[in-house]
Amino acid sequence: MASLKLSIVVLPTYDVTTLAVADASSYPTNPPVFSSTPQLVVTPPGFPLVSLNFKPGLYLILTSDLLGIGTVDMPLPDGVYKFNYSVPPTSTYNTEISIMRVDRLQEKFDNVFMSLDMMECDQAIKTQAKVTLNTIYLLIQGSIAAANNCAIIESNKLYDQASKMLDNMIMKNCGCHGTNYLVNFY
Repeated sequence: MASLKLSIVVLPTYDVTTLAVADASSYPTNPPVFSSTPQLVVTPPGFPLVSLNFKPGLYLILTSDLLGIGTVDMPLPDGVYKFNYSVPPTSTYNTEISIMRVDRLQEKFDNVFMSLDMMECDQAIKTQAKVTLNTIYLLIQGSIAAANNCAIIESNKLYDQASKMLDNMIMKNCGCHGTNYLVNFY
């Protein structure tokens, strides 16, 4: 087993109810044979960890039901997910990653973005809305980058700021007044 190198990746599903985890490991034989079933331990944000059997070379679609946090059609929570993939019986062969899931926030962002052209605002206000959406997009990407680099507190702060800005845009129909664009960009 000297050439065993475990690796997992989280794949986009573009669905708030699912999360896909794929095995991207290098195994010494194809298909690999283990004396025990490999395990994927998932820690969803705000919930206890769940240990799942994980078949080498394949992928696993996670749902709220499978993670024990709700029904199968319930959206998964956004936040930092921690994954540990290991091949028993020893802990020598394992890999850990954490990711910031932002699918629900991204869905909210997409809805605001798609409604932008339908708003009846003057040009400066429309431009300000675009500037605000660009800022929100950068906050979301910053949240993901922070989580990828184990800066969980910073990741959560960036996520919360993006969410608040989106909520503000939704509640105020466009959440902008044009002043920032006129002062800084015109």
